[in-house]
Amino acid sequence: MIREPLHAPVAHLVRGGVVEGIHHGSVVVLGADGTVEFQLGDIEAAFYPRSALKPVQAVAMLRAGLPLDGELLSLAAASHSGEERHLTGTRRILERAGLTEGELRNIPDLPYDPIVRDIWVREGRPPSRLAQNCSGKHAAMLYTCVLNGWPTADYLDPDHPLQRAVAATVEDLTGQPVAAVTVDGCGAPLFSLSLHGLARAVARITTAPAGTPEARVADAMREHAEMASGTGRDVAALMRAVPGLLSKDGFEGVQAAALTDGRAVAVKIADGANRARTPVAAAALARAGVDPALLTEFAGEPLLGGGEPVGAVRPVRALDPP
Repeated sequence: MIREPLHAPVAHLVRGGVVEGIHHGSVVVLGADGTVEFQLGDIEAAFYPRSALKPVQAVAMLRAGLPLDGELLSLAAASHSGEERHLTGTRRILERAGLTEGELRNIPDLPYDPIVRDIWVREGRPPSRLAQNCSGKHAAMLYTCVLNGWPTADYLDPDHPLQRAVAATVEDLTGQPVAAVTVDGCGAPLFSLSLHGLARAVARITTAPAGTPEARVADAMREHAEMASGTGRDVAALMRAVPGLLSKDGFEGVQAAALTDGRAVAVKIADGANRARTPVAAAALARAGVDPALLTEFAGEPLLGGGEPVGAVRPVRALDPP
């Protein structure tokens, strides 16, 4: 039986100088040599990395022969905002595979970006599989199946050759066996691993030799950060702000990031709060040695009282750079 994670306080909700609330979670910081330089909470308990695992899934597809690079490869690893460029890119992947939107098996949804979503609602556009934030990944999965002669109708079955290849890559890059398998929000198999393993995987992706599937994924996501997320998304802004950084977020308060020298961090916020994820991830990167001056815009949104700033979400002091 998988044990309950032993999370610890990672951020305080401070209003008017008083701690109003506490976000629990776990944080790991790896040095360039892969050793654990800092940990808080429980970095070895099994958890679901959600979309933070998408770079690993993209590596698996490249290893299986997926011939994408650049913005389309970034989209294959994306939790996109549903902007027109994301929809157009997904159509391009499907066209290369000789398939249509009808072959996608993700869940129909409205765009993730609130502004784009509001426009869809005003125009009376219904939820679609193309607009759902994982459509690029699903299109790439279908393309990989076509190239390998694998069936496409059941590509989300955990026993499908594609998903077995993904599981093998997860175990290879994390250095640990998959603890459990369930279904992600988009319908794809979701593999459980440790926070430590997630950090190890993103570090291996950023330190891989040029031209390898790992390096191709890292290059694509860094060079086309908004294709892997969207306009105004914090994870794209973070990659723009920190040279060489690869970062991917996931639902339920997950974020992983790594630098080209192998330094890496991974964060899980126990209650899934995005308001804590961003400042805690930034604090972890500062703890890993990133210049704090590059991270100031990721300190978190202010708490308002009467329309004026009266507090903030602040990472716990244990996360202060040494």
